[in-house]
Amino acid sequence: MIPRGRAWRRVAFQLAGWAALLLVLRLTVVPAESRDLLTPDELRASSTAAREWIERNLQPDGRYTYVYDADLDDIPDDYNEVRHAGVTMSLFQSAGRDGDVEAFEAGDAAVDWMLDRLYRRDGWAALTTPHGDRCKVGASGLMLIALAERRLATGDTRHDEVMRELGRFLATMQRPDGGFYLAWLVARGEPDYVGTSRYYPGEATWGLALLHEALPGEGWDEYARAGSIFLTTLRDEVEGVRFRPLPDHWAAYSMAEMVEWGLSDEEIDYARRLAARFGFLIRAESQREHGLFGGPGSLIRVHVRAAAFGTWIEAMGALWRIAAADPRMADLKPAIEERLRVGASLLAHRQTDGVEARGYPRPAFVDGAWITRGETRMDDQQHALSGLLFAADALEGRTLRSPAEPLAIPDALP
Repeated sequence: MIPRGRAWRRVAFQLAGWAALLLVLRLTVVPAESRDLLTPDELRASSTAAREWIERNLQPDGRYTYVYDADLDDIPDDYNEVRHAGVTMSLFQSAGRDGDVEAFEAGDAAVDWMLDRLYRRDGWAALTTPHGDRCKVGASGLMLIALAERRLATGDTRHDEVMRELGRFLATMQRPDGGFYLAWLVARGEPDYVGTSRYYPGEATWGLALLHEALPGEGWDEYARAGSIFLTTLRDEVEGVRFRPLPDHWAAYSMAEMVEWGLSDEEIDYARRLAARFGFLIRAESQREHGLFGGPGSLIRVHVRAAAFGTWIEAMGALWRIAAADPRMADLKPAIEERLRVGASLLAHRQTDGVEARGYPRPAFVDGAWITRGETRMDDQQHALSGLLFAADALEGRTLRSPAEPLAIPDALP
């Protein structure tokens, strides 16, 4: 028989052990979520600061500052035409929603850079790499999206024929299963039949959907439909995605654009699974703020970069529009809104403001940016800008993505 004092000590030790285990779990596995929530106006202010970073760091030739190494005070000589097109898209989104003429003018300078680098053949046009040897499907898909966003923002139709040419390229590159070949090989005069991309199909599909919205009755919706079927039923299998569904915000954008056409049960099922996946990612990142690997004072701070985090917010904004429009998604709308508010607030809190930027050698390259491992890249600001913009719309219940009134184009433009 154990003496009463020893029994109580044993119980006390066991309770202490369980308490320690629960504390470790709380800190490392299920820490509390970050809950310093911002208003839609505050989210828009963060989006505006990101847009101003892009405008401020536009180069004279129409390229953006691709990357700034804040630790080394260095701007590496590197560039990426796919991300160039994506940043231009976000500028026109912001110009349309905020009526910002400077964003429009910066976007138009970037459009001129792309127009000068088009490769044309057999009635289609495609954006080439800086070396001119390849035409990536993702680059042309995002260029088409950027021009479609410009058209939405302004009502200006001057680039309609270029949009058609880009659409014909994407249609040429679409495979029989609805997916897309990776790129056109200029020297060989044929597609790259070997390489694949997990994300180019979503970019191409959304571009074709927007082209149909801009120019209905020309058959572009057939290509967009085929792309959406591939994304929602085949892509994860074809690409060997281990944890499904692939967190693809471009697919979410595509379905949100097509929801008014009517989505199939398979597409809605995929959208629901995407909402769960992105919701999980946002929750995990938010909980990390109060854990051992992300919170203030933590020994190691591990944050996902804004180029990725922003896509999660973009996706949830697009999925919110689907939930607002289709009864089969309506039950998820409150949960999506809650994830949007938490995720967008956390993303905005991580942005570098003007006061913090003064601690760096070149504040203009840091103010309004997201710094990860000592550097910021233009797509950090791109995805954060778009995500915060559409998160604010969703939290205000605004389902219309286009501006209420077209932006007046400056008279000086040709």
